[in-house]
Amino acid sequence: MQPFLEPGDLVGLAVTWLAADQPTPAGDYVAIVPLLTRWVGGTELKRLPQLKVIANCAAGHDNVDLVAAELRRVTVTNTPDVVTESTADLAWALILACARRLVEGIELVRSGRWTGWDPDQLLGLELRGRTLGLLGAGRIGQAVGRRAVPFGLRVLYVARSAKPEFEGATGATRVDVRRLLHASDIVSLHLPSTPETKGIIGPETLALMKPGAILINTARGDLVREDPLARALEEGHLGAAGLDVYLEEPKIHSRLLAAPRTVLLPHLGSA
Repeated sequence: MQPFLEPGDLVGLAVTWLAADQPTPAGDYVAIVPLLTRWVGGTELKRLPQLKVIANCAAGHDNVDLVAAELRRVTVTNTPDVVTESTADLAWALILACARRLVEGIELVRSGRWTGWDPDQLLGLELRGRTLGLLGAGRIGQAVGRRAVPFGLRVLYVARSAKPEFEGATGATRVDVRRLLHASDIVSLHLPSTPETKGIIGPETLALMKPGAILINTARGDLVREDPLARALEEGHLGAAGLDVYLEEPKIHSRLLAAPRTVLLPHLGSA
């Protein structure tokens, strides 16, 4: 924040800590540091006439009205690299847990129903030779794609522009959404939340995915329409889903909680 503040702004600086459920207060604050869960729009900015900086503590800035901030000449910053590697690691944890049915295995052992080794028990998806599709190839998407190389996966990606360096490092191919969904054994979401991307995974796109495919979401909960996803799992069209984000956190759709072959985490990507 310091580069965007005047020296006088820092004299006698007082800091106010807010709980997540407290509204953004009015006052002569020169800077605020919101988390992704706190919306900062025109109403909030009107209550902060001295505000100069919104230092968003998140990889993106979906929770900030950038137009309203620009109109009030408030600088908005974010932390795009802070969670790149940890989120990519978690995406891969979900991929492996889904592909090798780890949650089902843990539940079987803990239930006392495991009767010993069986060659047909909880058969999973062998990754080598399969295709990983990245819906979004920003920092995190590319980090997930790089991790696919030693596993022997082919990588497809969707992005607004080509990523030559990423393609050179991974052999990845840029395709359109339809081709990616048709061809991918694993679809991993790495898109921001925008009017164009909200609900991008719904009945039509789920129907385009390969039977038995795995869906991974460590990006934004509103990218996925949860009721159609639960239906696709219940009906056996999808092989599994690994989710770290949800539409109405911390509430999770009841059908998702009950759906088979799911790995559901409590938004650990930045942990």
